[in-house]
Amino acid sequence: MSDLPPLAVYVHWPYCARICPYCDFNVVRDRGQSEQAALARAIVADLEGQATLIGPRRLTSIFFGGGTPSLMEPAWVAEIIAAAKRLWPAGADLEVSLEANPTDAEAGRFAALADAGVERLSLGVQSLDDAALKALGRNHGADEAARAAALAATIFPRLSIDLIYARPGQTPEAWAAELSAALAFGPEHVSPYQLTIEAGTAFDRAVRRGALAPPGDDLAAELYDSTQAILAAAGYDAYEVSNHARGEAARSRHNLAYWRGWDYVGAGPGAHGRLTIGRARVATEAGRRVRDYIGKVEATGVGFAERETLSVRDAALERLLMGLRTSEGVPFADLAPIDLWASDPRIDAFAGAGLLDVRNGRLIATADGRRVLDRLTAELAS
Repeated sequence: MSDLPPLAVYVHWPYCARICPYCDFNVVRDRGQSEQAALARAIVADLEGQATLIGPRRLTSIFFGGGTPSLMEPAWVAEIIAAAKRLWPAGADLEVSLEANPTDAEAGRFAALADAGVERLSLGVQSLDDAALKALGRNHGADEAARAAALAATIFPRLSIDLIYARPGQTPEAWAAELSAALAFGPEHVSPYQLTIEAGTAFDRAVRRGALAPPGDDLAAELYDSTQAILAAAGYDAYEVSNHARGEAARSRHNLAYWRGWDYVGAGPGAHGRLTIGRARVATEAGRRVRDYIGKVEATGVGFAERETLSVRDAALERLLMGLRTSEGVPFADLAPIDLWASDPRIDAFAGAGLLDVRNGRLIATADGRRVLDRLTAELAS
């Protein structure tokens, strides 16, 4: 067995019943069973091809994202899980997660998905306000979300919920009530994301023509602070900028793999990966179109459309950018290629301002520092 860090596997399922106007992920409208079955087979073949490149590793996580992987046939989910566990021996702490939308139709598949091997459900509640859900383009209502969360809690050992805040017209008081109502579902993990206007989305076009007005910076900051306070009071640790968990065991092991700079396989259309091949860290990106991805796998054994060997410096910069998002920070040993040490005067200055901390050989952004993380990382990376 390799002495490299554990391995995570990300599986991208691009199909959605509808495309949300804020989404800039690699998604397509739901299509027929024939194409989807071919894609599931290609994902298994891609995993097999990538296993030959990286060799034996200890598997710590399998994450089905999208898109809407809760639309997958449970048999395909089971087949992909089995393939990953066959290719890489699973650790005792293996985490198998799947993203789901809380429609009644998808909730009806929860038991079958659990039987397929999913034990952690990431439920895209997004809002508990029907008007907001409609504006966000969601195809579920608040009552459906409540039913799905209650059902998921009885089926899956672990439940996480996603929420979107800093929506147009949202007040801190309304958000506080909505967040508190979501916590009543009893999830072990909550991911509250500020709405961001991504270039090329329907929301971006609406903002540019004046039809949509997101909250200003001051209101967005107030909403962020309210989020942190409510979740902390409820016992959720802010272990990453937008991720809160009830204790270490509830933290997403898959996301921690990204933030800790571990390797992860990306399979499925448009999926990104980071692999150690030989002694080099390699960034991979799969073909984005479903047919292109399937064709790549058939022609080459893997789905890569792009494959780039990162320089030692670029890998360290990526480690800085990802690691400072977390409460555990980054070991200085990982930052040596960019000549960033505890004695750096910039670190002294930011520590004096209460934005950074140096502890146990690690560089850590404080709670205040994570509020201005873009500024911090830009300064430290320069």
